[in-house]
Amino acid sequence: MRKRIILFLVIAMGLQLSSCSTEKLTDYVDPGIGTVHSRWFFYTPGAVPFGMAKLGPSTNGSYGNEQGWEAVGYDGRHNSIEGFACFHEFQIGGVMIQPMVGELKTSPGLLDNPDKGYRSRFDKQDEYATAGYYSVVLKDYDVNVELTATKRVGFQRFTFPSSQKSKVIFDIGNRLGESGEVQDSYIKIIDGNTVEGFVITKPEYVKKYQPRAEVKMYFFAKLDKSADSFNTFFRNGEVFSNNVIRGKGACAVLNYVTTENEEINLKIGLSYTSVDNAKENFYGEAGDKDFDTVKSMALNTWNDYLGRIKVEGGTRKDKVKFYTGLYHALLGRGLANDVNGSYPMNNGEVGFIAKNENGELIHNHYNTDAIWGGFWNLTQLWALAYPEYYADWIQSQLLVYKETGWLGDGIANSKYVSGVGTNFVSLAIASAYNCGIRDFDIQTAYEAALKNEIGWEKRIEGAGKMDVKQFVNRGYVPYSEDLPFMTTPEGSGFAASHTLEYSYSSYAVAQFAKQLNKKSDFEKLMKLSKGWEKLYDPDKNLIRPRNMEGQFIEEFDPLEPWIGFQEGNAVQYTFYVPHDIEDLIGLMGTETFNNRLDSIFIHSRKNIFGGGTEVDAFSGLKALYNHGNQPNLHISWLFNFSGKPYLSQKWVRTICDEFYGVEPMHGYGFGQDEDQGQLGAWYVMSAMGLFDIKGLTEINPQFQIGSPLFDKIIIKLNQDYYSGNNFTIISKGNSESTPYIQKLYINGDKHDKLKIPFQKVISGGHLVLEMGKEPNINLKD
Repeated sequence: MRKRIILFLVIAMGLQLSSCSTEKLTDYVDPGIGTVHSRWFFYTPGAVPFGMAKLGPSTNGSYGNEQGWEAVGYDGRHNSIEGFACFHEFQIGGVMIQPMVGELKTSPGLLDNPDKGYRSRFDKQDEYATAGYYSVVLKDYDVNVELTATKRVGFQRFTFPSSQKSKVIFDIGNRLGESGEVQDSYIKIIDGNTVEGFVITKPEYVKKYQPRAEVKMYFFAKLDKSADSFNTFFRNGEVFSNNVIRGKGACAVLNYVTTENEEINLKIGLSYTSVDNAKENFYGEAGDKDFDTVKSMALNTWNDYLGRIKVEGGTRKDKVKFYTGLYHALLGRGLANDVNGSYPMNNGEVGFIAKNENGELIHNHYNTDAIWGGFWNLTQLWALAYPEYYADWIQSQLLVYKETGWLGDGIANSKYVSGVGTNFVSLAIASAYNCGIRDFDIQTAYEAALKNEIGWEKRIEGAGKMDVKQFVNRGYVPYSEDLPFMTTPEGSGFAASHTLEYSYSSYAVAQFAKQLNKKSDFEKLMKLSKGWEKLYDPDKNLIRPRNMEGQFIEEFDPLEPWIGFQEGNAVQYTFYVPHDIEDLIGLMGTETFNNRLDSIFIHSRKNIFGGGTEVDAFSGLKALYNHGNQPNLHISWLFNFSGKPYLSQKWVRTICDEFYGVEPMHGYGFGQDEDQGQLGAWYVMSAMGLFDIKGLTEINPQFQIGSPLFDKIIIKLNQDYYSGNNFTIISKGNSESTPYIQKLYINGDKHDKLKIPFQKVISGGHLVLEMGKEPNINLKD
C-alpha cells in the first residue's frame, strides 16, 4: 500500500510542480466542490468540454434513482468506490469498470458493508481531481486508478500490486445513476484484450414523457495486456466460463497475474448508436495514443476553453469558485453523435448529420437537461464566450424538431426527458438570433419557436407546455387543486408559474417575429406576454393563482410551494417578470419594490440565501429567496431597474461570497441542485459584473453592469462570430471593502448608465470601473 500511495503522491506533486512553473487555469478547478448530495452528472473529472465520454468514480450510482432526479453517483461524504462509470448525462448512465484484487465478488456491495462486494474503500488524501484528470488509490486492493478522456473515448489506467488474482470487472447490465431500469444488456469478450457490448435502459423521465422509448449505450474496449482468463456472470448470480453473456445484470471479468506496480491500460470507445460506431470512435480518437498523451491533450483542451475568460486579482478562493463554476458550465450537455455523424434519433433509428465540402460535420448533436432557468446563466455565457457551441446546441435541438414536429427541451438520445414539463428552447433560439448567432436554419427555427409558444393541437407531453391552449385562449393558465403535480390541456397544478414562464417566452419569440417581419405573430405574442398581469393581485402586490372560474384562489399562503408554483412560492415567483420588470415596478411602486426586495435579501442572508445548511435540493422552496433553484436567479440584479443599482452591487457580491463555497458540503449552497452548470455559470457571469435579467431576449440585448470580483477580466471573443478580439473589464481600486461602482468608462468615454449593449461587448474594447466604499447614489439606469 505504501508504494501505491507514494506513486499517487508523485503524480499529484508532479501536477503541482508543473503548475508552479507555468500557471494553468485547471489548477483552480476543484471538481470536489459541492459533491455532497450532487447529481449523477456532476462529478466527472475524466472528460473534455461537452464530451460524450465522462468518466468518474461512483460511490452510490448502483443504488438506483426512484424518481429520476435524486442525488446519486458520487457523494463527498462517502469513503468507498464501487466502480468508474463512463456515461454520465441527464437520464443516461452506464458502463462501469472496476479493478479489484482477490476472489471475485459478483455485486458492488453497499456503502455500509463494502466487504460484501467489489467496491473498495479510499482515503480523500489519496484522491486527486481536476478538469480532465482523476486519480485515486483503492485501499482494499492497493490499486491506483487514473482516468482521462477524449471526446468519445475513455482512458483508464490501473496500477496493480503483485498478485495472482488481479481483475478488471465490466459491470454493464445493471441500473446506474439516472439510467432507469435495464431492459437488456450484452457483453462479448472477443479475445483477452478486447471486450464489446451494450446496455439498454428506460430512464424514469423517458417512462414519463415517451413511454415506448429506450436509451441505448454501446462500447468497444481494448486493454494493453491480454487476460490470462475470463468469466462472465450475472450480478449476485452464477459465474460462467463463457465469453458471451446477455440479459439484465450481465457482467464480465478479465483475470490477470500482475507484478508489483504493473500497469494495465484500458481504452473504451463509446457510442449511442452501435458497437461498430463505438469501435470507429475508438480508432478515430484513441488510435495509438497512450494515457499520458491523452491526459496532456485533455488538460490542454480544458485550459484552452477555460482560457476564453481570464481573470486577474481577487483571492485564490474566488478564482477557484470562478474556474470550477466555468468547468461545470462546460462539462454538461455532452455529445450524442459519433465521429462519422451517426446519432440516435427519437424513433430509435440512427440518423446522420451532413458534412460540408471539407468532409467535416456541419454540427454536432447533444444530450441536454431542460434549459429551464438557463437564460440567467448558461445561454448568456455561451453567447459571450462559446457562440459556436450555442449554434451547435440549437441545430441539435432542431434535429429533434424536424423528426417529430416538436421541440424537446430536455433530450436523452433525442428522447423527450423535459424534467419540468415546460419548454424554453424557443426563448433560447430567439436570444441566439438577437446576439447574431444565426448559422442554423432560421425559418425552421422560427417555425419551431412559434409552434412551441402557441401550438397545442396534437401536442405531445414530451414537448412540455401541455396547458398552453389555456394560456393562448385565456391569457393565463388556470389552477386546479385536482392537478397538484400535473399539467394538462385543461390547466395545471403549476398554473401561476407557467403563466409567468409562458409570458416571458412569448415576449422572446415576439422579438424574433418582429425581426423576421412577422407582424401578426408579433402582435399576438406581445399580447400573450402580458399574461402575467392577469395574475397580479394589487391588494397583496403578489402573483396569485386563479382557479378554473377565473377567481383568485382563496386559501393562499405566499410562502407555500407547489400550490400554483413549480419548485417555488408566490414571494419568489412574483419577480419572475424579467421582460416587463419596469411594468412590475410601476404596479408595485418603486419604494415598495425596493423595500421588499432589499428586506428579502437581508432576511435571506441568515439562511445562506436559500435552504440554510439543510442538505436537500428543495430545502429553499419555502424561503423568501432561494438561490439554489432556477426561478430566483435574476432578482438580485433587479435593483438596476428600480433606481438603486448599488443594492445589486452589494447583494450579488454577497451571494457570490456566502452562498458559494469551496468545500464538498458547502459548494453550491448546501446540497443544492447545480443542474449541469447553471449555478456555476451564474457565478461566472456575476463575478465578471455582466448579467442580463432579460436573458438576451431584447432585439438589441444589453448586459447590466455589476461589481466584478476581479481587478482585470479578459474575455477572448470568437472571431468566427464576432468582430472583436478581446473585451477587457478593469476594476480600479477593487477590494472586498470597495464593492460600489463610482464611475465607468467604455472605450475611454465616460458612461453614465450601468448597462452596455451586447453588440458593443462583442465588438471588443474595454470597460473601466472605478470602485469605492460607499454607493454612488447618483449613478442610476
